[in-house]
Amino acid sequence: MAGNTHMHITNEDTEDASETDLAKHDEDDYVEIKEQMYQDKLASLKRQLLQLQEGGTLQEYQKRMKKLDQQYRERLRNADLFLQLEREQVERNYIKEKKAAVKEFDDKKVELKENLIAELEEKKKMIENEKLTMELTGDSMEVKPIMTRKLRRRPNDPVPIPDKRRKPAPDILVEWMLKSAALTYERLTSSSHPNVQPPLRLQNTFPTPLEVPTQRYEARIEEGKLYYDKRWYHKSQAIYLESKENTKISCVISSVGTNEIWVRKTSDSTKMRIYLGQLQRGRS
Repeated sequence: MAGNTHMHITNEDTEDASETDLAKHDEDDYVEIKEQMYQDKLASLKRQLLQLQEGGTLQEYQKRMKKLDQQYRERLRNADLFLQLEREQVERNYIKEKKAAVKEFDDKKVELKENLIAELEEKKKMIENEKLTMELTGDSMEVKPIMTRKLRRRPNDPVPIPDKRRKPAPDILVEWMLKSAALTYERLTSSSHPNVQPPLRLQNTFPTPLEVPTQRYEARIEEGKLYYDKRWYHKSQAIYLESKENTKISCVISSVGTNEIWVRKTSDSTKMRIYLGQLQRGRS
């Protein structure tokens, strides 16, 4: 009985020792396998590095290079498309701006031509009005020569003494003729129209070559308004034009210059000019 018990203990110890050896052997095998895997992986990496360094024949490298090349080509294609679109847009903008510039040039050319034509027509009308004004007052400007008879000199008569009377200065005479050529202006007046003042008349009579007018009236232009005989007149103001025959013509002051004023007849819109000198030498 005792012997059997001893054998039983011995078998158990043997089993424990076998299990320990087996575990140790498995651990050694695991370490060896792990080392082998490390060596294999290291050798594989070395081969890949060698392939990469020598000729770039590494498959992974070639795969990534192919993908990178595709991306590069795609970007180039997109850049070319963008460049083409930009060029087309610039071309369209250029054509549009060119057409706009040509149209603006043509419009400006037509406008300039029309303005010049209108300006020339206005000057033509002004000249015609001045001519008409001078024709209307031409009777008073005509200087008729005095008819004299020349008698034959008798043998015993003394030699005639030349007439030393001063002849009229032609410049003064022409000046007064020109200053009297324009029709007279009258101030706004009427008992039924509060804005109308008593008529203003210019002197229509011509002085003799030796005469110089002594009476003068205050007339000046300030800030675009006419001051005459203690009254102010402005642009667009309605007045009456009275000639030497006392004919009244309705007019409107169209503009006030620096030394003259322009009036427009309401009947036919013709314009006439009056100088400050005429107003200063006028009479009411």
